[in-house]
Amino acid sequence: MRFMHIADVHLGAAPDHNYPWAKARGKELWEGFRRCIADANEKKVDLLLIAGDLFDRRPEIKELNEVNYLFSTLEKTVVVLIAGNRDYLEPASPYLTYQWNENVITIFSEQLERIRLPELKLEIYGMSYHHREISESVMTGVRAEKNDYFKILLLHGGDASHIPLNKDELLDAGFDYIALGHLHNPQVYIRNLAVYAGAPEPVCAEDIGAHGYVIGDIQKKKVHISFVEMEGRRYLEKTVELTETDNPFSVQEKICRVIEEGGAQNMYRITLAGERDPGFSVQVREYLKCGRVLSVSNQTVPAFHLELLKKKYEGKLIGRFIESFGDDGPTSVTEEKALYYGLEALLYPNGLSEKKAGRRGKSSGD
Repeated sequence: MRFMHIADVHLGAAPDHNYPWAKARGKELWEGFRRCIADANEKKVDLLLIAGDLFDRRPEIKELNEVNYLFSTLEKTVVVLIAGNRDYLEPASPYLTYQWNENVITIFSEQLERIRLPELKLEIYGMSYHHREISESVMTGVRAEKNDYFKILLLHGGDASHIPLNKDELLDAGFDYIALGHLHNPQVYIRNLAVYAGAPEPVCAEDIGAHGYVIGDIQKKKVHISFVEMEGRRYLEKTVELTETDNPFSVQEKICRVIEEGGAQNMYRITLAGERDPGFSVQVREYLKCGRVLSVSNQTVPAFHLELLKKKYEGKLIGRFIESFGDDGPTSVTEEKALYYGLEALLYPNGLSEKKAGRRGKSSGD
């Protein structure tokens, strides 16, 4: 038996709001979900597990119709769906009364319940959110029934406000596989047992790295899982090192080179580091125009030649300020920053550089 485990699709979200490419990003979440369905057919998946937050908020009927149509294209796949903290089952939610295709099973109970799929010799335990938060554990004392069925737990959570998890409780519960949702970056929570599939497509700037879904093959009650990468874009964090010889044009070229190497389709948070000419004004807002740049943070420090400055301003305020740090100079990161910021203020009282800039916008996520 083969299954696909996905979570946190967040259909209806608007990633990178107010950025020039924002309109396309919302559509890409739908396209990512469509590709998951197409892959389920191609890989002849028997079971599709959706571990919550299929939608970013309460779904509309037309959206459920679109999702249901995609489910109807599955040739041999049974879909099992729970609601997460984003698409939780508030009283007016269309989820509660929607008529799904016959291959779709919803586990919308507020407490853990079990469904049985005899044709797959499989039992699935799961529950859904009826409120935005569930701050208590739901696994205390839970034990899967002992029989010859393969047992899966389908759950959305993992932090203090959203079903806190305890590894010992999960290990003792007797499940053969635990399909988790809520964390957007794929990761193994318990080796060979509990896995976060992550979001198929990154939803916000914190969703760094690869995204996709989990494929599991069950043979003789043993599961072999693999991660399938499928995202169309990534959020990447890159550091650009500056030197004393850099100028506005060379810095722009360095940033463009980093984006070219990382892929122009991706979104970037850039950090400028290293030492720069003290007289060089780092206008970080200009570097937002280099591509899909979310923010630029200026962490550079001026390359002051302390001995030359001390000799040049001997007996004057600047000279005495440098001397106040002792013959060996600053002895900690804090003192070093104080020295740099102080010299910058004394030598360039009108200011030279911005510290950080980013386009205005609000990220979507959990």
